[in-house]
Amino acid sequence: MKHRTVSGTIRYTSKKPGMEGMERGRESFKFTHHGDGSVILRASCEIEEPDPTVLREVIYHLGPGMVPLNLHVHLTVGDAYMGSGWMRHDPATGRLECESESPSLGRISQVRPADGAFDAFGTHPVVGDSYLARAMDVGRGPHRRLMRVFLPSPDHRGATPPLIAEVKINLEYVGEEQKTVAAGTFHCRHFRFVDDSADGMGGKTHPDYDIWVTADDDCILVYGSIDGYMMNRYELIELKR
Repeated sequence: MKHRTVSGTIRYTSKKPGMEGMERGRESFKFTHHGDGSVILRASCEIEEPDPTVLREVIYHLGPGMVPLNLHVHLTVGDAYMGSGWMRHDPATGRLECESESPSLGRISQVRPADGAFDAFGTHPVVGDSYLARAMDVGRGPHRRLMRVFLPSPDHRGATPPLIAEVKINLEYVGEEQKTVAAGTFHCRHFRFVDDSADGMGGKTHPDYDIWVTADDDCILVYGSIDGYMMNRYELIELKR
């Protein structure tokens, strides 16, 4: 097979008072880049703080040209099964589908039109956030544009049973910077997610979210920073290409 893989590990830490630098979770990921331009992301995310804990397994398939095709999610919250789901986008018809099962909601099937172009499926792993930055035209220099995504959960931690949820959030290209983390020193592009919608993401305004991403087509998250009520940091500690 002719494909290329990129894999690594990201450490989640806290900046909350009394918890500065404390590890609060981790994420392992693997991108498979195929010869036809399609990409498959596999990610496992563990969030240990705040309670309840969250364990998420994700497989995300994008077609050539970053067209979102399907997303599989399995979710454990508080060490108990929360739900699993499969979202599918048919570019030919513009239709979205979701098959979901959870103890709280049972089996649910959803079908709805996408109602026009959208940028991605929101996956909740932070490497999914950084890969979304590929949709930005950095050749324009610093600027902001509204991103339209469909998520399996609008909750800020993704800790609800999978269902189709539409979210619009601004993504801003700040510029190029060098960033040194545990995995090494990288030439990066700095982006910022800004939630200034009237309703906020999931009914709650998400604090500004800064990410530093490798300045290449792989768009791997090198470092991330969220303040506000979250006070989270994300740091690349291992990368293999």
